[in-house]
Amino acid sequence: MTGETDLQKLLASMTPQLLPEIYAFASLAPGVTLPDGLDPVMQFGEREGRTLIVPEDQAKAAGLAATFRCRMITLDIHSSLEAVGFLAAITARLAAAGMGVNPVSAFYHDHLFVPAERAEEALAILRQLAADSGG
Repeated sequence: MTGETDLQKLLASMTPQLLPEIYAFASLAPGVTLPDGLDPVMQFGEREGRTLIVPEDQAKAAGLAATFRCRMITLDIHSSLEAVGFLAAITARLAAAGMGVNPVSAFYHDHLFVPAERAEEALAILRQLAADSGG
């Protein structure tokens, strides 16, 4: 299954789901082992170290310096990894509201990490974008 590539269908059919967990971003220096009890929702290796998106309580328990207290919104539509403009349209709408977002594309869905205190606002903006797109 390759996922949807049609931008209009993606925008109109996305169903944003706000997860209840509070997440944070943390980094591990190169060669540092993942602490016990840490279950990242995402890991990405960079020259400077490994970026983690982890539940905030796990980061605190592991003694990690974490930043960007956020919540995750999953866009409940199977978007293709080759879809053009989907995240651009979404991030532009959130940017127009003065909101930063850290998007992550996974195999089946796109996920948005938005400031925890603005998560409900982001959800409303995304629902309106879907409605404006014919959803």
